[in-house]
Amino acid sequence: MLTWLTEPLEFEFMRQAIAIGLSLGILSAVVGSYLILQQMGMMSGVISHAVLPGISIAFFLEINVAIGAFIAGILSALLVVNIQKRSRIKVDAAMALTLTSFLALGVILITSLNTDRINLDEILFGDILGVTSSDVWRTVIITAIILILTKLFYKELEFYTFDPLGAKACGLPVNLLYFGLICAITLTIVASMQTVGVLLVMSLLVGPAIAAYLLVKELDRMMLVGSIIGAVSSIAGMYGSYYFDLPSGAAIVMIIFGFFLLAFLFSPTQGILTAPELKNKVFYWLRSLLN
Repeated sequence: MLTWLTEPLEFEFMRQAIAIGLSLGILSAVVGSYLILQQMGMMSGVISHAVLPGISIAFFLEINVAIGAFIAGILSALLVVNIQKRSRIKVDAAMALTLTSFLALGVILITSLNTDRINLDEILFGDILGVTSSDVWRTVIITAIILILTKLFYKELEFYTFDPLGAKACGLPVNLLYFGLICAITLTIVASMQTVGVLLVMSLLVGPAIAAYLLVKELDRMMLVGSIIGAVSSIAGMYGSYYFDLPSGAAIVMIIFGFFLLAFLFSPTQGILTAPELKNKVFYWLRSLLN
């Protein structure tokens, strides 16, 4: 058993992959908790797909692709907000339009700027086994910064999350808080691109958070439980990838889904099989049969 656990750690690429997966599992759960409570889960999908044109332009200009991805992600989120606020269009339609438009623009830029050397497979599906030590340190730094800022502004973010109108009435800078949240989401997506790719990053952001949401009620506990689920899923996904020759990003996502399914079925208060309402129905059904 011990050999089974330690054998993958003999390889540097596995140690680096597990380290970055652990950091992202924690970071995604913290940021994702705010996303879920504000009903903004699809925003992660918009931003994750919208980074493609930024990556193309950054690759063409020979600058760090993370910079281009971050700028494109922020612009897509701001576009969604402006479409929603300045027209009768609902937020879901604005998200759908923005996601597909940015994705199409990215494909056009890859062709027109002759940046076809971009490895689309790595961008779309990730390549966590190809991370370097600099990628690990960058992810750890991003995680530390976001966690510190979350701790410093926890009360303000909590108030804004549960009562945005009340927060605005109390004089809190709600627009700044929203922009900060968008920046945190985009940074998480940029850091996660190489791990699970832009097509699967939404699961990493929302999966642990919604599983935790079914298990606990308080925001801080939701973050803690979600972080544990995210971290365990990332590590287990890497071991599954190593021993069963599975795509690492997809393996991580499926384990996250497994945790969600367990919470969905067996949550003490909301589980399909364990909810108090179901227990009462079963009890009355059994009593009627006995009588």
